[in-house]
This record gives sequence, C-alpha cells and structure tokens, in this order.
Amino acid sequence: MCGIFGFIGPDDLDSASVKTLVKHAQQRGRDSSGMVIRNKDAYRAYRADFPIDRLLKRIPPLGNLFFGHSRLVTNSTGDNQPVTREQIMVLHNGIIVNHLDVWPLLGKNPIRAIDTEVIPAIIASHLDEGGTVETAAERVLNIAEGVVACAALVPHLGKLLLFSNNGSLYLGDKSKGFVFSSERYPLEQIGAENIRQVRDCVVLDVPTQDEEIDITEWADRSIDLVPGLGFSVEEEKLLQYPKPDFRRCTRCVLPETMPYIKFDENGVCNYCLHYKSRNQPRPKEELFELVKPFRRKNGDDVIVPFSGGRDSSYGLHLIVNELGLRPITYTYDWGMVTDLGRRNVSRMSAKLGVENIIIAADITKKRENIRRNLNAWLKAPHLGMLSVLTAGDKHFFRHIETVKRQTGISLNLWGINPLEVTHFKAGFLGVPPDFAEERVYSHGAMKQLRYQSLRFGAMLKSPGYFNRSIWDTLSGEYYRSFTEKTDYFHVFDYWRWDEKLLEDTLDSEYDWERAPDTQTTWRIGDGTAAFYNYAYYTIAGFTEHDTFRSNQVREGDLTREQALRLVEEENTPRYPNLKWYLDVVGIDFTYAIETINRTPRLYEEASLSEFSTGRN
Repeated sequence: MCGIFGFIGPDDLDSASVKTLVKHAQQRGRDSSGMVIRNKDAYRAYRADFPIDRLLKRIPPLGNLFFGHSRLVTNSTGDNQPVTREQIMVLHNGIIVNHLDVWPLLGKNPIRAIDTEVIPAIIASHLDEGGTVETAAERVLNIAEGVVACAALVPHLGKLLLFSNNGSLYLGDKSKGFVFSSERYPLEQIGAENIRQVRDCVVLDVPTQDEEIDITEWADRSIDLVPGLGFSVEEEKLLQYPKPDFRRCTRCVLPETMPYIKFDENGVCNYCLHYKSRNQPRPKEELFELVKPFRRKNGDDVIVPFSGGRDSSYGLHLIVNELGLRPITYTYDWGMVTDLGRRNVSRMSAKLGVENIIIAADITKKRENIRRNLNAWLKAPHLGMLSVLTAGDKHFFRHIETVKRQTGISLNLWGINPLEVTHFKAGFLGVPPDFAEERVYSHGAMKQLRYQSLRFGAMLKSPGYFNRSIWDTLSGEYYRSFTEKTDYFHVFDYWRWDEKLLEDTLDSEYDWERAPDTQTTWRIGDGTAAFYNYAYYTIAGFTEHDTFRSNQVREGDLTREQALRLVEEENTPRYPNLKWYLDVVGIDFTYAIETINRTPRLYEEASLSEFSTGRN
C-alpha cells in the first residue's frame, strides 16, 4: 500500500521527471519514505519517518541510479522501507497477508514485524537452494499471498528484479535507460516510451556490490500509526450494554427513539408504510448493454471504487467474473481504514490480479481533525453531530475524478449495498426522512443547505467544532453531494444483494478476513463504526444495524424475530475496535466512554417528547 519508483540509466534523470515520480508516489502514501541511490562506487540507502519530499532534502543527489519508496504504513509503524535481509534490499507495494505462515516454511525467523521482510528471505532461500535470479520472483509469488508489487535489489549479483502479481507496477524507457513506477500515469507525464505493465519478472542489470549496503535512518516517530488491538479488563468493564424496554415497530425492529417515527393503530411504523423496495434489480442485460461502449480491446476498461468491505469486494467479484470487465480498483485511505480492511483489499486485488490505485490523505492531519471534532463532541454530546467524525472520508468522491483523469477511463461501477440507508443520522440533527429518496447519499442544493444550517446551529453549542477541519469537511461534502457523476452505475441495481451468497463467496473463493470482535461483516474495516454505534446505542438504544436489518425484513430476507436476534448481537460494544479508534485519534478511552455513559438516554420517559422531532 505504497508508491515505488526508480531509474537506471547512463546519465542523470532530469529534475522535472524526478519531481513528477516523487509527487505521484507520495499521492499513494506519505507516512514514511526510503531511497536507495548509487553514488561513486557504492549503494547507499536512506529511511525516514517523514514524507519523501523532506527526505530528498537530506540526502545526496539521486544521480543516474535510484529507487524510491513512499509509504502508507500498514503493519509495523517502526519498520520503514527499503527492507534489507541477507544482503537483498526490497521496496514493496502491497500487503502480504500470510507472512507469518511463510517463515516456518523457510526454516527462518523474522527480525522485524513488517510483512515485506519475507520477500528477501524467500529470494535468499531460493538462491541458496540453487535457484536462479530469473526464477526468484516466481518463487515469491507462489508462496506469498496478497499484493506483491516490488523492486528487489540483489547487489552481489548485480541484478534488480521488478515483478508484480496484480499489475501495480509499470516500466518505461527514458533517457536511454529504464524508469519504473507503481502507476502508468507518472511515466506518461515524464514522456517515457514503450510503457508496459510489469507482471512477469523483469531482470535489469545494475552495478555489483559485495559489501553490505550502508543505511542511514531518521526514526523518531512518537505515534504508532497502526496500533494493535490492545486490551484492558478495566477499560472493557466501562462499556455498557443496556437493554431498553421500549416500543418497537410490529413489522420491523425500529424503536420509538428513531427520529420522526410514528406508529399506526397496528403498531406499524411510518418507515415501513412508506418503504419502497430497494433490492429488486433490473435485468442484468441492461447493464451489459450500458457497459458495451466502454469495453476496450486492450487495457483496463472500468474503475471500481474499492474499500475492501464486503459489498465492494463482492461487487468487484461480479465485475470481473460476471461482467467480464478488466477493472482498476481505486482506494481512498483517509486514516480510518483498519489493517483488516487493507488486508482484504490486498487479498482481493491479488486473487483477481487487478491493479489497485491508492490515494492516501495526510493521515496525521486527518486524525488530528477527528481528534479536534471528537473533543468538541464530547463536550456537548449530540447524536446529530456524530456524522462530522466521518466527514473526512468524503474526498473519496473528489479523487475518483482524479483517477478517471489519470487513467483515461470514464466508466465507474460501484458496489454499494442498496439497504444501507440511515435516515436517522441526519434525523437526529433535525432533518426529516425523505421516503422517496432512492439513493444512499442525499443530493440537492436545498437539502444540503438546510442540513448545513442545522449543523451550524449545533456547532454553536460547542465552539471546538470551529477548527481547521472545517474546510476539509465542507469541501468533501461538496464533492459528494454537488459534483455531477458521469458514466456511473451501481452493480446492485442489476444483481440482487444476497447476504448469504455474498459472504459464502468471499469466504470460499477469497479467504476474506472477518473481524475477531463481531459476527457481522458490515463496516468491519471502518475504524470509526464501533465508536459512533456505541454512542447511538447507549443514548438512543439502536444503531445502523437496526435500520439495515429492518430493511431486510421489509424486503422479505429476514423475519422480524431473526432481525431482533441479529441486532442484539451486532449492537454489542466492540471493545477492541473502540480501543483502536480512540488510540489512533489520541483520545483517552475512559474519558470518552464515561462521557457517553453519562449522557441522558432518549428512551427514558423524560426525553420522549424531544426525540420525536429529531432533537437531541
């Protein structure tokens, strides 16, 4: 989950080309960086806990042979790249999901926590066993699971190996030499010729060196960007799971604390009475006709927004195996994608052999924005303001246009679950449900202006919301709600969303990873969900699981009794995920949970007169 690049030539690469390669690599991740350069008669390597544009100011000129890495930290915050072992140096984009299982096969032990270390270990073992450098990449790809797109330097043999199992690596000719990058676009921008996607191993000759490569490192990071799932008995005891005795709809499972809910004489809620089926797809043949003009004889022909969640994963499966399209997946990482979600992106991309384009936010800044807004929320808890904690991810919609422009592909197919409609999130702010809304996300200028005016009023109750994150929030929501979507279709408008079929397929064909702290497969790669659902449930007695299961009841997919059993389990507080979330945003666990626990319950009799109008 990084950007790698490099150049090998008789002369230095021009500075403008270097700048373009660096800038584009950093678009994929900026948490840490690394460079390998050849100066005079020796290789030198450099690693740092800061972005690559800063690293380049501290090291010698790059010259005519260099390899670079701009990292989106996945596992092991402290182990930056390039990773070296047994005098083999590797720059790796991707996540190897089975690295812990590989070490016993090699008869070796890891020195570091980072998954990448297993790549040079496999290459070294292969060479020790009499294998050739030309077949070393094949050995790696036969053993390692997950995305492997890498540059491996074997200095004592004078070879550089470039190989990939999903196509996230490109090689071109430039300045009488070779230039490579994780994506095609930067190579096009610098005028490289004969650009080709690297899948089978390419072996390039480089100067030899028997001595171990000297490494200079700047490692002083004080924050763990990928904390483990910590555990404290005392903290977990703070979590409450009340079982409110309140009225629920007799048809679905929505409770009386749902904003704007009303019941008829039979106890059926207005959400049921106004419900229009969302899971009755149109004929698949229509979609085949819609995508026909976008099919290409050569190259990729569709962009698939891809979070690694269950719906986008199954949607990708359908796009490849049913529609027969060649996709490029696009992932926006804003700092709240858990490592579980990232590993599932890696699994699916590798299994299906599809390129994954990553655009990573400045994660440190994004998490600081969340910390500021969460502190403001904790000073004046308001259910209608919880959505501000996820506002930073809306730039997903902005950057899909970036990917379309850079790839030249206009068709984009989305795998959004049609039943995941959560009217209550805006309802708690004072926005009544629009039962005629057919999209998951709200659109329309007047609707958004009203929503923002209500949010502004709530922000006045806690001035801490007026912080540097405001522009990030508003601009992201602009791109989500106001920009025109073109060549944009939903897979589940044409394939019926079937939870059991979806989960069975992901389990059996892709070994898709589930969360250890819940039975649900929904939002398990989202680091924020456990927190906001704990707040919704503790204060209002329900979560988004209740609304989702209610839609399934209305569709005839579940009985009401089945839905009640499911939400009872799914609403159970997820301590490990809560702990992870509060750790990464820098908020004290005890303070946050006790604040929620002290907030008046909407299902208490004294509050019932307020929630019916959406106020908190």
